[in-house]
This record gives sequence, structure tokens and C-alpha cells, in this order.
Amino acid sequence: MAAREVVQVESAPRRAVVLLSGGMDSATAAAWALAEGYALTALSFAYGQRHEAELQAARAVGEALGVDRHRVLKVDLASLGGSALVGEGEVPKDRPTDHIGEGIPVTYVPARNTVFLALALAAAEAEGAEAIVLGVNALDYSGYPDCRPEFLAAFEEVARLGTRVGVEGQPIRVLAPLLRWSKAEIVEAGERLGVPWALTLSCYDPVPSPEGPPRPCGHCDACQLRAKGFAEAGVRDPAA
Repeated sequence: MAAREVVQVESAPRRAVVLLSGGMDSATAAAWALAEGYALTALSFAYGQRHEAELQAARAVGEALGVDRHRVLKVDLASLGGSALVGEGEVPKDRPTDHIGEGIPVTYVPARNTVFLALALAAAEAEGAEAIVLGVNALDYSGYPDCRPEFLAAFEEVARLGTRVGVEGQPIRVLAPLLRWSKAEIVEAGERLGVPWALTLSCYDPVPSPEGPPRPCGHCDACQLRAKGFAEAGVRDPAA
């Protein structure tokens, strides 16, 4: 009697939803997730931000990293106001880096990460993803309350309580691999992971360029923290 042929069926890779803004942190988080074996659905948001050029960077970064699904969702946070990033007031420039993180700046967008994570949670449950990945960190950051560890832990509990998969015992995890890294450590990790720095944009107030994509202003909090991270890591920033 002939031996029965054994057919091995490859299981589908684990899937995660990554919040991809096109900046250095979200690009590094996406590269980390890919290295961990996740297939990625990237979510980017057109929310009325003055730095909407970041969406071009997000698309370019996603393609370069090999993200297989990328969605851009429109969420009109600008109509609610409350932030310099949606046109209410000026973006602070040339603040001393040791003052960044003291208090909540005018670039904070009310409840932005709560809204984005809620939509990422819906996408993750709909697609059968097991995790949400985002690039927030609580060390070199701009004082945003929705970048803190306790906020992420609370949202993960919301995800467990408020979804079918959570109630059925397979809750969606919230992964923030950069949470306790400095900007220098993020640069070092990005170098190892092959993050395409030249495609990223970490600026709150980009300068239009007739020759190509907008250029970083070099003076806002995001630009200064990025420059500090690259300098401390001893790496040249090709996007500067």
C-alpha cells in the first residue's frame, strides 16, 4: 500500500495594524513589527493637519518597508480645533530641547491618539489582526498625555472589554516597542532594522519645496528632537 503523501499547509502570518504617520518613530515601529514576523496593515490619517505632507511620507515608507496593506482614513479633527497642528495658533519654534516635555504644548491635538487607536482597534478586529502597533515613546517626547504608558494600558483594557474577540478571550494587544526608548535608541534600532530615513518626515510645519516633497523646518519640537536623536546616535540624518 502506497504511503500517504503528507501535505504541509503554511499558516498565515500573524497580522497587526500599525499606525503609520511617516515620521521616524512610526516607521521604526513598523520595521520592528515586520522583524517580529507580523504582516502589517498600515493606517494613516488625514485629519486636517497642517503637516499633511506626512501622508506622502507614510505611503513612501510603507512601500519601502514592504507593508502589504495601507489605508488612509479621513477624520475631521480640524473642525473641532484645539491645536496648532490643525491651524489654531502657531507651531512653537526653537524651544530649548530641555524644555520640550514640560507641560502640554499647543501642538497637542485633543484626544487624537484615542481616536486613532479606536479606529485601529476596529480595523484590527475586522481583519483578524492580533495586535495594534504604534510608535509613541515616553522619554524624548513632547509632553502629550496620550503617549504615556498608563494611557496605553488603559486603552488595552478598553479593547479587551469592548470587542467581541476580547470577550471571547482573544484580546487585541497594544504594542508600543519604542515606549521607553530615547530618540537616540530609536535611531540605533532603525539603523539595524533598515528604516528608510530619507523617506520619513518628522516635522510639524514643513517648508514647501518646488523641487520635490516639502522639507522639514528644522525648528519645531519634532525637528529638534529628531536632530538630537541622530546627533546622540552618531548617525547622519539623510532627510535633514
